Amino acid sequence: MASVQKNRQRYGITEPISLGGPTELDVIKTRALEKYLQDAGLYESNEEALRREEVLGRLDEIVKTWIKKISRDKGLSDETLEQANAKIFTFGSYRLKVHGPGADIDTLCVGPRYATRGNGFFGELHRMLSELPEVTELHSVPDAYVPLMGFKLNGVSIDLLYAKLPLWIIPEDLDLSADSILQNADEQTVRSLNGCRVTDQIFRLSFRTTLRCIRFWAKKRGVYSNVSGFLGGINWALLVARICQLYPNALPNMLVSRFFRVYTQWRWPNPILLCSIDEEVSSLGLQVWDPRRNPKDGLHKMPIITPAYPCMNSSYNVSSSTLRIMTGEFQRGKDVCAALEANKADQWDALFEPFAFFESYKNYLQINISASNVDDLKKWKGWVESRFRQLTLMVERHTYDMLQCHPHPHGFQDDSRPLQCSLFMGLQRKQGVPEAAGGKPFDIRRTIEDFKNIVYGYMLWIPGMEVSVSHIMRRSIPSFVFPGGARPLRNSKGTWDSKRCSEQRVPSTGSSSTTTTSSESKAVKKRKLREDEKLTDQSRNSKRVAVSVHVENGENGSPSSSAGSICSAPMKDHCTKSESDPFSKDAGESHHPIEKIATRQVSPSQESAEVEDNFGFINQMVKQVSNKGASSGTTTNGSSFSNEAVEELEDVQMQQPVMTHKASVQQLKPIIKLNFTSLSTTNAKNLRAY
Repeated sequence: MASVQKNRQRYGITEPISLGGPTELDVIKTRALEKYLQDAGLYESNEEALRREEVLGRLDEIVKTWIKKISRDKGLSDETLEQANAKIFTFGSYRLKVHGPGADIDTLCVGPRYATRGNGFFGELHRMLSELPEVTELHSVPDAYVPLMGFKLNGVSIDLLYAKLPLWIIPEDLDLSADSILQNADEQTVRSLNGCRVTDQIFRLSFRTTLRCIRFWAKKRGVYSNVSGFLGGINWALLVARICQLYPNALPNMLVSRFFRVYTQWRWPNPILLCSIDEEVSSLGLQVWDPRRNPKDGLHKMPIITPAYPCMNSSYNVSSSTLRIMTGEFQRGKDVCAALEANKADQWDALFEPFAFFESYKNYLQINISASNVDDLKKWKGWVESRFRQLTLMVERHTYDMLQCHPHPHGFQDDSRPLQCSLFMGLQRKQGVPEAAGGKPFDIRRTIEDFKNIVYGYMLWIPGMEVSVSHIMRRSIPSFVFPGGARPLRNSKGTWDSKRCSEQRVPSTGSSSTTTTSSESKAVKKRKLREDEKLTDQSRNSKRVAVSVHVENGENGSPSSSAGSICSAPMKDHCTKSESDPFSKDAGESHHPIEKIATRQVSPSQESAEVEDNFGFINQMVKQVSNKGASSGTTTNGSSFSNEAVEELEDVQMQQPVMTHKASVQQLKPIIKLNFTSLSTTNAKNLRAY
């Protein structure tokens, strides 16, 4: 027995949970899963794959022409000019071969030391691309965390990063996996190189069918977006790679099930590590993720550490709200897979049911983005989307995590307004928080204005680029967000979630009892539907604001050009007399983004116990930081949130802010009260930070 344990292979920082191979049933279900993914259109055709290769070849020619021109402009010697070279590398889903039809290609351009990022990459190369007829939708984001250019080349979407190496000549056989490549590299270059280096590290670990399945699931459930504070492609690849380490002999059918089982039990913020973090492996002295030395690292909510040096947290932008949403989705996935294994679910459709975002909340924020022309809108939209996750963090901080946010990962375009697009965020009171905590409802006016100030600090801002924020209710959601422009029926029957809710609410004790309960349920729904329609009519006819936000509110989320008072006197009386709240008042109307699915409880197995044991190897690291942070984790800027703190996207413990507002601000006392019966239009002046 001792020899067996001694010879047991280790695929990561811990031993595998199970070395068991697939059963005959696993083989059958894996084939069914692969067929499902094929039928879902997740595999590109041979023609499209060939076209992508041709596009990458064309892009390589463009950057080589660009570097020759840069060399001539710099007045370099003929020998250097002859050997001048730039090289294109791919990473992400395309490099891992898990991309689908129409997906963009993540690319990295590696250039020599004299080709700068500012004048060279975002200057001369951007100009060259803009003059090519085959290049469309060109836009740059030079001040992003990882600067990039986005465009379409012959119809194929490209995200292009740049890394400037301290070399005069870039060889064709350049190896990016060597740590020496980071010697004297600037911080932005290190971040840009990290994508390629991480992809090469996990290439042998990621089981492609499993990763393709998880990516498809994450997109359907609305948790695939690094920009919005969820997880992006590299994050999901690292999570899947860790499961492959824990179950090295399993087929995709089993890996998908174990994926949800492991991450449902995972004790965040314990980090996900594919290998140990060795600082001594390189003498470059770059900072690696280590909460024992870097207190800010201990504040990360869901650390997923990259395996390539320098090891860093790839999910630094996850917030408390987005972590809560993803944790709920892991639980739902676990329940669905358990039903699949017990043959209680209809194939794989239940796992990939789209999340009904616009049916899950009563209150939403609508962020309208507009510009003077299509090109400006493309740039402006990209910038606002890159700041969108900061709004989630700011709301969490300013309300002390009592108001929870759910950002939608994608924007929406109204065909009737081609120069405007919209982002949405669901709002709800944290479960367990009293209806009137401290006697004061939520006030996020200042939060909205702070967010707008950050957005208007865009380096490339020009007149015509505008952003407005509206507070709307569920029934005021504009129709253009729904497929075909038609609002679907709520709680559509036949879905996994609706069936589980029905099982939870209606116990089947007998046929007569079931019939009676069903009829009563229909009567209740009809009554509530009439009440909602009445409230909607009142909201359309009323011109008094029960929700007072220092932002633009409009009918159906549209900004109004007429300016109005923030809150009228009768509305103030309503705000003070109201004693109910939509989050606790109407249980039948309440819809939470993540519903606990009532399933039969399975007794813990030896495998689950081993999952729990695997958390212990990191507790020493996290406990030391937690104890240290408990005594010194408070911030000193309780009433003032600097742009730097928001930019780093890190949560800190908050002190009660010291209110030092001017008298003019105190007159705007009416607040965003998530309990109202009418909605009207107000307009606030857009602010620009200089």
